[in-house]
Amino acid sequence: MSRIGKKPVELPSGVTASVSGQTIEVKGPKGTRSFNATDDVDLKVEDNVITVTPRGKSKRARQQWGMSRTQVQNCVTGVTEGFKKELEIQGVGYRAQMQGNTLKLNLGLSHDVDYTAPEGVTVTAPKQTEIVVEGIDEQLVGQVAANIRQWRKPEPYKGKGIRYKGEFIFRKEGKKK
Repeated sequence: MSRIGKKPVELPSGVTASVSGQTIEVKGPKGTRSFNATDDVDLKVEDNVITVTPRGKSKRARQQWGMSRTQVQNCVTGVTEGFKKELEIQGVGYRAQMQGNTLKLNLGLSHDVDYTAPEGVTVTAPKQTEIVVEGIDEQLVGQVAANIRQWRKPEPYKGKGIRYKGEFIFRKEGKKK
């Protein structure tokens, strides 16, 4: 029995949800999100509570039960609070700045890296060594942050590169004479 799937998803005030077939659409102050559930689960909205129940006792239905409930919870969280990933840049001369909708990165390469964020995600650079990625879709926010980090991953000897805020980088000792 899924411990996650058993919990109902509470709808905060100002958030509405509607189910049509296997699609649930959640509207809130930050926008609208929808999720298409598989045929293995049922979605119901009653009294500001969304419940997800499996259809049958098959293994696939039980697997989809918890995952579907989590996806619905992420839709509700996204339209109320939104999601945020913070990145730090470490290294001499490494910096980031916004120019309109484009993030310009100086990462020690022979050229500057220009990154344009996809629609639905906001990228800001409050300081030259910080990047903040925000949006209502958790998967898209995480993917954009991973794409930015991909340009210069933190290396283990000096720790230079782009890392998530609070990320621990295992440091290695260099060569000895």
